Order: sequence, then structure tokens, then C-alpha cells
Amino acid sequence: MMIDTQFIASVDKYISNHGNNSSTNFNEPLRLFAMKYTEPTAFEATVYEPVTCMILQGAKEAVFDGKTCRSEAGQSFIVSHNLPIISRITKASEQEPYLALVVPIDLSILLSLHGQIIGHGVSTSEVTSLGMQKADDDFIDAMRRYFMLSQDETEANVMGPLILKELHFRLLRARHGGMLRQLLNRDSHASRISKAIAEIKKSFKTQIAINDLANIAGMSASSFHEHFKSITATSPLQYQKELRLMEARRLIAQGDISISSAAFEVGYESPTQFTREYTRKFGASPRNDLGRIVIMV
Repeated sequence: MMIDTQFIASVDKYISNHGNNSSTNFNEPLRLFAMKYTEPTAFEATVYEPVTCMILQGAKEAVFDGKTCRSEAGQSFIVSHNLPIISRITKASEQEPYLALVVPIDLSILLSLHGQIIGHGVSTSEVTSLGMQKADDDFIDAMRRYFMLSQDETEANVMGPLILKELHFRLLRARHGGMLRQLLNRDSHASRISKAIAEIKKSFKTQIAINDLANIAGMSASSFHEHFKSITATSPLQYQKELRLMEARRLIAQGDISISSAAFEVGYESPTQFTREYTRKFGASPRNDLGRIVIMV
């Protein structure tokens, strides 16, 4: 199934009616992000939360684990864990803007489908925490129906949970949903590392001992480090640093906090070290970066 022009036009009109020409609109009842960019962007570093994204028009490029993944209209990608990723919009214009729909992945919905998925011919191969492929007809149709609920709040409240569950079902059945299928097993490496990531997110401003994280994951320190890196493409301490820098950048962008205060707020003891690591991460000092910050989903 091709993504029909009426679907594309509806998403474009929806974003234009709810924001600026280039913007990200969030529909609260559906927890649905609708994105639009009218020109290509520079690479931006961010930490993706577990999401699925379907590109309706234009193209995007993401760099993860040293590999460049390119996706265009008609493709979808799945992010199974909170991952540090660098991405940019590569194809967008006023006439044909980049358009995409993003839906957060809910682990509780995945787990509710566990008994209906396991043992029914679903392969656990193709395991990667960032997977891309061409969206199949069923997924495109479910995403279209889910988006159309944004036109009616009552339908969104009543039908939204049902179609959202269908979307999660489609993701679990997808070839690039292998890591999501791994998450259904609470004893899998994917599930154990997910617990450790949740702890780092909760306590990223304070010092975290690797042994404590390994205990949370139920692994030895060496095994934990190995599996953490295989899933996130970084070490636990580097991952914590990524979270600190991202949060500091968000605080600075709000404009109501000094750079040194932002550094202390996220756990840095030295503003000099913070500025050095910030510059290395984002390619500009905190002060020079203010006018170019773009938050990208």
C-alpha cells in the first residue's frame, strides 16, 4: 500500500492548523507526535525514547553505533530503548515538506500481548535496538486510522486505546521488531538492560556505581557492560553523560538559567569541564549554541 496523497495532505493541514509551518505537534489524548519540516536540518544529537515513526514524505538520516540509517517516505523505524542518536532531515521543502508520525511505545501494552504473540510463528531474529524497514500495508492502515482519530476527541478517547494496541501488535509482528519481542521476556538481556536504563534516567544527576546497575540488571559487572553497549552502543557512564548534557541543553534553551547553574543542576561539579564536554558533544559552546538548538523527535 502506498501512502495516499489524502493522508499526507491531512497530516500537513493538521500540523499547519496547530502550529508553525515547521513544527512538532503533540496530540495529548492519542500521545501522537505529528512532525513537519520545510527544509533540511543539520545533525542534532538527542536521546530517543522508545518510539515508532512512520515517514509520510521526505527523508531522514540517523547515526547510531557508527552506522548511518537512511529512511524515506513509506518507511518506518522502531526504537526499542532510550538511545543516544544523531539525526537530521535530509529531504524537505516548502512544496514537499518532511512529514512523519511518531507514536511512543508502551511496554505495558507490549506485555499484554505476550501470550498471543509468543509461539505463533514470530521470529526473534533481526534483533537491533534501532530497526528500519518499509512499512507494510497493515501498519500504514493502522497508523492512518489512528491519526484520523485526532479529528474527533470522543473517538480518540474511545477508539484510541484499541488502535494503539493494534499498532503495538503490528510492531511485534514486524521483521524489525525483534528487540521488542526480546523485551517480552523479562529475563532477556534486552529487558534487564531496560531496567538499568530506567535507573540511570531516574538518577542521572548523581554518581552511579556500575556494580549497582549490574545488580539491578541481575548480571555480573563485565556481562552488564557488554550487553549495555551492545544495545545502546555506548557505555553506562557515557550514557549518563549523554543524559546530563541533553538535560542541560534543554534548560539552557529555556533561557531562565545561567550556563553554570545548568551545569550544576545536572550533576557537573566543574563548569569548565561541562563547557568542554558540551562543546565536544554539540559542536559549539553552550553560549554559542543558544540560537541553533533544535529539539528533534
